[in-house]
Amino acid sequence: MTPSDTSGSPGDAHNRWSDLERPPLSAAALRRGLVRPGGLWTELEVVRLTGSTNTDLVAQAKAGAPEGTVLIAEEQTAGRGRLDRAWTAPARSGLFFSILLRPGAAGVPTERWGWLPLLAGVAGAGALSRTAGVDTALKWPNDLLLTVGGEERKFGGILAERAGDAVVIGMGLNISLRAEELPVPTAGSLALAGAVSTDRDPLLRAVLRSIAEWYGEWCRFEGDPGPCGLQETYAAGCATLGRQVRAELPGGRERIGEAVAIDGDGRLVLATEGGVQEPVSAGDIVHLRSVPRGD
Repeated sequence: MTPSDTSGSPGDAHNRWSDLERPPLSAAALRRGLVRPGGLWTELEVVRLTGSTNTDLVAQAKAGAPEGTVLIAEEQTAGRGRLDRAWTAPARSGLFFSILLRPGAAGVPTERWGWLPLLAGVAGAGALSRTAGVDTALKWPNDLLLTVGGEERKFGGILAERAGDAVVIGMGLNISLRAEELPVPTAGSLALAGAVSTDRDPLLRAVLRSIAEWYGEWCRFEGDPGPCGLQETYAAGCATLGRQVRAELPGGRERIGEAVAIDGDGRLVLATEGGVQEPVSAGDIVHLRSVPRGD
């Protein structure tokens, strides 16, 4: 599928503005605010409709697109989460975008690239908390959480994919979804959490600027999550830590234990029965119950 630019033709105007509470993003305005000499963001495109921004940007990465390319879709028909799960939402109800990074060019060894989705989570959660006035949290490894009606809800997800010497990171964030529009009853959105603003333009700018700041620091320390503060900040905002969880691992295996730490490789460390500490590098995590943390 070839993406369609939101600039469109005059005949598209009715469709693009059919929901006045959800105006389209302006690629030109975003470029003026984000693309500048010496900055991370080098190219930015907004498309009206595509299958998956990650799929499109992976193809661009393989064709030589530069680091800092940003692809944003007003609507995705085949958006993907982890394990190829579908991600769907009404047009212009959220932020659906992918970014292209080439950390090897900054001297970051490949064994540290696994921190990039966690970095995006830290940057996104912090930026949205500040800009939307809503408390957010992280669920290891790639979900963003908020509270709706006293319940913890997922409102965002992150998907990272290797493309040769590049990494493409996709983010999907529910912004203005109403209760009847949620893909599942346990999902949430900034609007349902009482955000002070659901204007996608400043929210997207805040997220991308925060990613650029964190990425710059991370690269400055060659991807070491300790000196740049990433490991500590992720742990501080991670709702998974201090809880009893079930880790559903590849191959149908599972582990149950208390999530006690995020190690230097970005893995979740579980304290299982018998006092054994076991790092988990991949899998689905189910929060079972809270475990009080010590002072």
